[in-house]
Amino acid sequence: MKNAGKPEKERRKYRCPYAVRANQMRPISGSTYTEVFNDLEESKYQNAEPRLSIYGRKMEEWDCLAEWAVKHNMYSDNVRYLIQMPRLYDVFRSNNLVQNFQQILDNVFLPLFEVTAKPSSHPELHLFLRYVTGFDSVDDESKPENPSFDKDINPPLQWTDKENPPYSYYLYYMYANMCVLNHFRKSRGLNTFVLRPHCGEAGAVQHLITGFLLSENISHGLLLRKVPVLQYLYYLAQVGIAMSPLSNNSLFLNYHRNPLPEYLSRGLNVSLSTDDPLQFHFTRVSNLFYHLNGFDFTLLCFEPAI
Repeated sequence: MKNAGKPEKERRKYRCPYAVRANQMRPISGSTYTEVFNDLEESKYQNAEPRLSIYGRKMEEWDCLAEWAVKHNMYSDNVRYLIQMPRLYDVFRSNNLVQNFQQILDNVFLPLFEVTAKPSSHPELHLFLRYVTGFDSVDDESKPENPSFDKDINPPLQWTDKENPPYSYYLYYMYANMCVLNHFRKSRGLNTFVLRPHCGEAGAVQHLITGFLLSENISHGLLLRKVPVLQYLYYLAQVGIAMSPLSNNSLFLNYHRNPLPEYLSRGLNVSLSTDDPLQFHFTRVSNLFYHLNGFDFTLLCFEPAI
């Protein structure tokens, strides 16, 4: 995704990155990415994984995002992107933007199958996907879920209600499509993707069961502290858990009650992460609150690196 000509740092001065939305791209300061990218490259041993949103409202979203990334040279060897899918079917359906859940799945995954089969059909998307590691599913987990995901539930094409599908429904169909897509991409010698959803921050503990069965790792996992059996399964399988105590402190759980030090001492595969870092920042605060020693902090840094 690099352009020829001017030196890398000089080119970056002319970037004008955007905050990407389903229906528009809002310009934000180019210095935001310039400073981060340059700092990461100069440090050599630090990496970042920003999240970018694909909503599934329109099929053109992927091309729009890829065009932005390539046009503004949003490339660094120290940066990879995770694509997050907000669970907003109910909002889109209420506004008649989609007619069923299958449309969202088609809008998200069909362009990926097309570009895998024929890279020249979406050349910028083909370049951009080289720097995408996986998918995330995000929304407020505390929202009540009425339908249960069982054999009687409607398939995506018949899900025309204005009610949102349950958490497990979203993750299952993301996982199913990703499995087929990954096999296809692997057969073509292309990079594959992992599923790493927000899971267990709030809401029903069943979310953690879904995450355990379908995910490479999860973000938050706070509710594992209430379900020892599931906590033990996560330990045995070494499912990764990226935790964000500062964010949780503002939204769900007091910092002193955060289970991160307990998980770490029991051998769960935990790492320390920022969540909305411009609002909740500084992972080093954990050292002050939890009195972690050098070995503990090394583990927290080592797990996400591998």
